[in-house]
Amino acid sequence: MGTRMKFCVIGLGRFGYQVATVLAENGMEVMAIDSNEGIIASIRDQVTQAICMRVIDEASLRSVGIEEMDTVIVAMGENFAQSILVTALLKKRLNIQRVIARAIDEIHKDILKLVGADRVILPEKEIGIRLADNLSSPFADIVRLSKKFAITQISAPHDFEGKTVSELDLYIKYHITCIGVKTDEKITPVGPDYVVHENDKLILSGQNEDLEKITKL
Repeated sequence: MGTRMKFCVIGLGRFGYQVATVLAENGMEVMAIDSNEGIIASIRDQVTQAICMRVIDEASLRSVGIEEMDTVIVAMGENFAQSILVTALLKKRLNIQRVIARAIDEIHKDILKLVGADRVILPEKEIGIRLADNLSSPFADIVRLSKKFAITQISAPHDFEGKTVSELDLYIKYHITCIGVKTDEKITPVGPDYVVHENDKLILSGQNEDLEKITKL
C-alpha cells in the first residue's frame, strides 16, 4: 500500500472522472475532489477517497492533505480562473512534485505553464490530432511521438513469415525498428532471434515516411 503512487484529481467533469477512475483501476491511490455531491457519490466506490469540496484557497487544499500527493491533476478546465489559481498554489505554495493541468485553449495553456504546471493537457485538441493522424495514415493504429516519428502496428507481410527479426534487417533496409509483437491483444517485446509467424502484428517504430513504405510490401 505505502509504495503506491498517490494522485489527486481536482474537478470531476468527463475528463477528470475518466482520469481518476482509470488511475484507480491501474492500482494507484486516488483522491478525487469535486464540489458536486452527486458526482462524488457516483465515484466514491471507485477511488481511494472522494471528497465533496470547493477548492478555493491554500487552506482548503491543505485540509485534505494535498501535500502527501505525488501528482495532482487540475481538471476543472472550464473554470479558467480557478484552475490557474489552484495550479499556482500547488506549485508555488505547496511544492507539489508534479502538477498536470487541463486547459481549454492555447491562452489558458500558456498561463498554466507560466504559473508552474509541469504538463498541460488540451484533451479536445489532442484527440482531434490523434483522430486526424489515424484517418490520414495507412495504419489502423498509430501513436505519433513527434510530427515525423511514430509507433504503429502492421500485420506481418507474407514475406516476413518464418524469418527472424535479425534476418529481416529492418533498420538497414527501411530505417525502422521492430520493438514488439501483438498477439490476442497482448504486446510482448521481441529480440533479434524472434521468428515472425503468420497473423503476427508487428509493433514498429520509425519516421512516418519509412513506416509508410513498409505498408506497400
